[in-house]
Amino acid sequence: MFKWPWQRSHIRYEKREKDIDPDEIFIDSENLPNFDVYQFEGRLEKPISRRSLFSLGVVVLIIILVFIFRIGNLQISNGEYYFTKSENNRLRNSLIFAKRGVVYDRVGTKLVWNAENLQDKAFDLRKYIPLDGLSHLLGYLKYPSKDKYGFYFTEVFDGKDGVEKVYNDILSGENGKRIVEVDALGAVQSENIIHNAQDGENITLTVDADVQNKIYQEIKSLAQKVGFSGGAGIIMDVNTGAVLAMTSYPEYSSQILTDGQNKSVINKYLTDKNTPFLNRVIDGLYTPGSTVKPYMAFAALSENIIDPYQNIFGAAYISIPNPYDSTKPTIFKDWKAHGYVDMKKALAVSSDIYFYEIGGGYENQKGLGILAIDKYMKMFGFGEALSTPFFSGEAGVIPTPEWKKANFDGDEWRVGNTYHTSIGQYGFQVSPVQMVRAVSALANGGRLIEPEILLDQADHLDDRVTDLNLNQADLKIVREGMHDGVIKDYGVAKGLNSSDYTVAAKTGTAELGVYKQYVNSWVTGFFPYENPKYAFVIIMEKGPVANTTGATSVMRQVLDYMAVYKSEYLK
Repeated sequence: MFKWPWQRSHIRYEKREKDIDPDEIFIDSENLPNFDVYQFEGRLEKPISRRSLFSLGVVVLIIILVFIFRIGNLQISNGEYYFTKSENNRLRNSLIFAKRGVVYDRVGTKLVWNAENLQDKAFDLRKYIPLDGLSHLLGYLKYPSKDKYGFYFTEVFDGKDGVEKVYNDILSGENGKRIVEVDALGAVQSENIIHNAQDGENITLTVDADVQNKIYQEIKSLAQKVGFSGGAGIIMDVNTGAVLAMTSYPEYSSQILTDGQNKSVINKYLTDKNTPFLNRVIDGLYTPGSTVKPYMAFAALSENIIDPYQNIFGAAYISIPNPYDSTKPTIFKDWKAHGYVDMKKALAVSSDIYFYEIGGGYENQKGLGILAIDKYMKMFGFGEALSTPFFSGEAGVIPTPEWKKANFDGDEWRVGNTYHTSIGQYGFQVSPVQMVRAVSALANGGRLIEPEILLDQADHLDDRVTDLNLNQADLKIVREGMHDGVIKDYGVAKGLNSSDYTVAAKTGTAELGVYKQYVNSWVTGFFPYENPKYAFVIIMEKGPVANTTGATSVMRQVLDYMAVYKSEYLK
């Protein structure tokens, strides 16, 4: 076939493209242009496929949408929350602890105050007067607490007992707040107080710390010398209820418990069988013994059971016939044969026989009976807890037929139970604070006053006084009998007779234990006798029955001290 020249040339060119000379291959392998193949030089680039571009676009779009959603969430939905959080990361709240109120006694002595804490500048430390006999009154507290990161998880002082607990709200005040600005490294840039701390209020107590310390020292000394397990004492203004002194032995240390460092001493408190944490004035319950006789006497006069000048023969004992066996009468003994006694002498010598008879009746002598006894004991404040916050403690027990049934498997009440109740035995239990209220009512003409511990509240009596509307002539007989107990040679409280002061008193010795090997020793009364100003109660707890020195000796030492150093209270 004929071909034009240019056609033949093209044919030759095509053939040349298809046929590669071997030399050309070797020339390419030598990389004559000297490409840097590790930087991808000299390589042919392939075009990106449409599918890859589409996939990439979808991924980018999804990422954009996620960012848009997150921005909306941060800025719109939760913008305020994250703004506050970021501000708090930059602005830190710092507490400004309020100073706790100072506690004074009635003469201005500092009992509790604040001292600068050199180890932790956040709040002051609490300091207590190093004077024995005040710990149950003052109490103790627990400081605000930090976690391991240095943040306070409790921001308040927590009063645990006594004044620190009952008046915690008054003493505490209100904490303030400081805003501290810090940089990213935590360095403080500036500080601003946004709420000033309001310091707690100071309070003044009705007590005289020196008198209280004296009572404690005398109770402690006798307990350690003779073997009493504990004791308590209280003196109260018979007209206002202001407590001049109240102490309980043994006691803990307010300072040690507040500091919380001396673990060994604290553990001893916790394991001490004599219970140093028990405030015996308020929460201690004791068999009152003969200290109830003045109230039995008043009840008998009020119910016309006996004329105060009628004599009853006080033999060594009386016997009650046994309805089941006439050969085995029940014997009720007196601590001593007193002969003939009227009411005043019966109080002065503390005749059990006299009060057996006017309480439960005997032969021709009519008795009050247990229901009347219960009525008058409650009238004088026994068997019921006090309502004031600081003095609210145990109610105690007045034995009754209902009480006996509940506690002795339904056993019936017998006249012997009434006899024993009439002299403050059997299941009778009272607290010292109840007893001092009752004595005050005898002294002030028949007003039952709840005690007060804050000096500025002592004159506010509207809610703390109950007028018992007692017969004044009957009260006079009872008071005279208590005074005879001090001034007569035969009086059981003659240990309080002194030319430096005048006192009316009634002692009591309550037997304890299965074998009656222990006793509680009481003395109660008021002074000055002619114009009563203060009532007092001393209880020495669980001492040996053979001991002849008891609560009266404690009160004698206290009154002698007051005559020299605190005579204003005896006038």
